[in-house]
Amino acid sequence: MMRITIVCDNNAHDRRLQTQWGFACVVQLQDTTILFDTGGDGSILLSNMQRLGIEPRQIDMVVLSHIHTDHVGGLPAFLAENHGVIVVVPASFPRAFKEEVGSAGAQVKEISRPEQLTAHIFTTGELGRTVKEQSLVVDTQAGLAIITGCAHPGVIRVIEEAKRLLDGKVALVLGGFHLAGKSQRELAEIVERFGELGVSHVAPCHCSGDAARAAFRQAYRERCLTAGVGSVVHTRDLEMAAPGRP
Repeated sequence: MMRITIVCDNNAHDRRLQTQWGFACVVQLQDTTILFDTGGDGSILLSNMQRLGIEPRQIDMVVLSHIHTDHVGGLPAFLAENHGVIVVVPASFPRAFKEEVGSAGAQVKEISRPEQLTAHIFTTGELGRTVKEQSLVVDTQAGLAIITGCAHPGVIRVIEEAKRLLDGKVALVLGGFHLAGKSQRELAEIVERFGELGVSHVAPCHCSGDAARAAFRQAYRERCLTAGVGSVVHTRDLEMAAPGRP
């Protein structure tokens, strides 16, 4: 079973928690717990994790999507609480950043190509040119769960790469889709492409934009899951509604 908890986001959900521009989520499987991105403010990250009952020392691995501060800014505060982790970063990250992580006591793992990180978790490897970014792919009993930080290389490309990496239906795409500012026509084409790629459930947040979130809600209805700070997605949530095109 998989459980994804959004611990940092600029979209409110759980009123006990603080919002901030950025993204972080905790991915829990039976044998592994991963922190994907760290938001931009370590004090907010740790406070939200505490209120959600997630201890920093529960985390086995930190995976960072890309170098922007709103995704990596919370890392130093987190490592002060738990430096006994592997920190998985795109190989293009600055040397100084990687040295600082190593100096904190954590192990740095550099990623350039698609790679299996654990029994059921994979990285797409670095994608994109201007902003190089990796996304997570979790192989669950409901299908593939794709988690994006900002999807700077293009959310469609991320999905296509995940499908090339692993043969299976896409049960979920969650995270920042980087669609703010897109026209209604562009959004309609992207939503249609999600359907063509067989994406069953979506959970857009962070940099997806209000118009994009509304377009996905209209198309996917109950299969557009709530995504904001404190939102939780279980494997069973992906099995409740029959898959199919929106």
